[in-house]
Amino acid sequence: MSTPVPAIAVSDLHKSFGHFQAVKGISFDVLPGEIVGFLGPNGAGKTTTIKMITGLLKITSGTIRIGGLDNRKHLAAIKKKLGYMSQKFSLYALLTAMENIEFFGGISGLAPHELRARMHVMAEQVAPDVLRQKIQDVPPGIRQKVALFVCLLPEPEIILLDEPTSGVDPEARRNFWNEIYGLKKRGKTLLVSTHNLDEAEYCDRIIIIHNGDIVASGAPDELLRRHQQVNIEALFENAIKNHGQN
Repeated sequence: MSTPVPAIAVSDLHKSFGHFQAVKGISFDVLPGEIVGFLGPNGAGKTTTIKMITGLLKITSGTIRIGGLDNRKHLAAIKKKLGYMSQKFSLYALLTAMENIEFFGGISGLAPHELRARMHVMAEQVAPDVLRQKIQDVPPGIRQKVALFVCLLPEPEIILLDEPTSGVDPEARRNFWNEIYGLKKRGKTLLVSTHNLDEAEYCDRIIIIHNGDIVASGAPDELLRRHQQVNIEALFENAIKNHGQN
């Protein structure tokens, strides 16, 4: 069998802001249908990398290909393949949950009947009185759910989630990961950034990034065996420590 074209292929990727190197020549692939966890402390380069993948940040050097397409040459086509949920949820605080869905559905190009059908789906998942509240007033777990729903409105093939469980309680985190598994079952590809190390066990593979460098990558169980560590926290601490000594 031939090797599938990676959903995301990052090669020798650099990003500099003046003299500061935020991303230092990293390379990795995400295969179709995978859940890949992008682990690292705040400031490691996760968000910068994701924003370059989406085209929101200009690449300093290196290449990013989405389904084989170069994101500097074919960004319009690539944007139709990508769904992006940013660290801050990307919702308008003074609009209600339903108004956010209606707005983003409109700019996603959904036909009115498609948008009505999607809004009906959300109304079945969240109480209508909550959906009529301004986003700034609803609980973090509901904001998270609405933000993911908005991200999925155009039915993207590849979904980029940047710190999606930041600031929510453990139950909301579990529920969110159940939704991620549901997306995988539908054939979606997911790159999920997080600094919550316990989320690594939910991923097919993990990439640990520190100070703009990839310091470890692979399936969680395989990494634990290779590095002779008992858990992901110990693996993470060891990888960061060793990187600091290089």
